[in-house]
Formats: sequence, C-alpha cells, structure tokens
Amino acid sequence: MDTVSISELSDSAQNYLKIIYGLQEWSSDPVTPSSIAQRAGMKLSTVSGALAKLRQQDLLDHSPYGEVALTERGRDFAVQMVRRHRLIETFLVKMLGYRWDQVHEEADSLEHSVSDFMIERMDQTLGYPTRDPHGDPIPAADGTISFPEAYPLADAAVGSTVIIERISDADSELLQHLQENGVVIGAEVEISGMDKFAETVEVRAHCGNTVALGVAAAQAIWVSNP
Repeated sequence: MDTVSISELSDSAQNYLKIIYGLQEWSSDPVTPSSIAQRAGMKLSTVSGALAKLRQQDLLDHSPYGEVALTERGRDFAVQMVRRHRLIETFLVKMLGYRWDQVHEEADSLEHSVSDFMIERMDQTLGYPTRDPHGDPIPAADGTISFPEAYPLADAAVGSTVIIERISDADSELLQHLQENGVVIGAEVEISGMDKFAETVEVRAHCGNTVALGVAAAQAIWVSNP
C-alpha cells in the first residue's frame, strides 16, 4: 500500500477516489463519468475536468467516453480514504452512541481532518474491526481487505433463510426503516415472498415483522447462507 499520506491530496481528490472505489466495490458495472457525477451530485462537466486532473496525477486511467479505472497508486489512496471513513463510522457508533443511519455524513466531514495517528488509535481502541456498522469491510493498515462471501438479496430463493451481511449506507431513511423492522447486520431473515412483476422482495425478520423491498432497497442489501 502507498506509504505517502492521503493528506498530500486535496479534499476534492480524496472524495473522487473514494467515490470511484465505492462504485466498483459491490458492482461489476463499469465506472463512468456519468455514474461518478450522479453519486457526487455534481455536473458532468465539473466531474470530467476533475478526472482529467486525477489522470495527470497518475491516480486513474480514463479515455474520453470510456470507463474510469483507478491506477495502483490511485487505488492505494482510495483504500486509505475508505479505511478512514469506515473506522470513523465504527468509532462513532461503538464509542459515541451514534445510530448507524447518522454516521455517513459525519464521517464524510471528519475523514479529511483527522490525522493518520488518530486513525490508527481509533483502530487500536476498537480492537481492529474488519467491518463497519453497515457491514462494509474495513481495510487493514497494510491495505488488505477481507470481503464476506455474500450475494445480492434479490438472488436469494423464496423460502430460504439468509444472514444480512451488508446494507448500503447511501439512504439513511432506508436504514431507519430496516432497523425498526429487525433487518440489521448479522440478523437471520426469511425470504417470504417475491413478486417479479412488482419487482419486490418480502423479507420476514425473526421479530415477526415483514418488510417489502423494492429494487433499489434489494440492491442495497447483500446476504450469505447460514
């Protein structure tokens, strides 16, 4: 992993690298300027200009109208940013009593200002966690990452019981809704129904609550077999 501190990059560059990494972490879809702009909530022209600068810094490969890919150097920096973000989220939940739906934006702000030393102390204090509150893997200090053996909820068979491994933190209202109905990380749930025409999946938690999930929600959840 790159030994140069992430602090040598601008906040904007840090954000773009983290977004690009996040877009390809749980998806095989190509990362494009349009998908980056959508995730960042910015104009395509602004993103295209930023990508050109990152390419000049040898942080990514990108040809006009083509796929965006991190270079080895860019990936090293991106992993550092992801590590910062997820350790901060975990610290806020475990040590400061935040809810899992409250930490994403807080971590977005803090990740640029805390020192490398503080990140390592957080890691040590937390007991070197490997997953954040949403189930996303936390890269180790050396950059290694251990992914759970998981697959999209929508691919689970009706009648099967699965374990919730990961839920995207992109939608705080969805996180609140799932929490209220017992659909949380580590919970065993039953796939009680599926309607391919309405594109919904019904999930029954052990508390007895049944939740109907649409396409976006189902895509945000990854599960494993018990």
